[in-house]
Amino acid sequence: MKTAFLIFALLASNAFAALQTVTLSVPTMSCASCPVTVKAALSKVAGVSTVKSDLAKRQTTVVYDDAKTDLAALSRATANAGFPSAPVTASK
Repeated sequence: MKTAFLIFALLASNAFAALQTVTLSVPTMSCASCPVTVKAALSKVAGVSTVKSDLAKRQTTVVYDDAKTDLAALSRATANAGFPSAPVTASK
């Protein structure tokens, strides 16, 4: 019985977590090493699972667990690495 409860508790701990995807504008990315630095900074944030940068667009797409981190933490991580960022908003 204890084993069943333990398994249930482990599974339930992630039951309400949702993966979110955000694209960040990183206007100061200007060379080939910039996306590497941005990726390294974002990858250190708990809950981040995927980071993909597009140097030509100066954008980075991040997949993260919203139960472990939030957009403010992602922006703080890029800013602390020297690359301020902001979410890309859809244009109408």
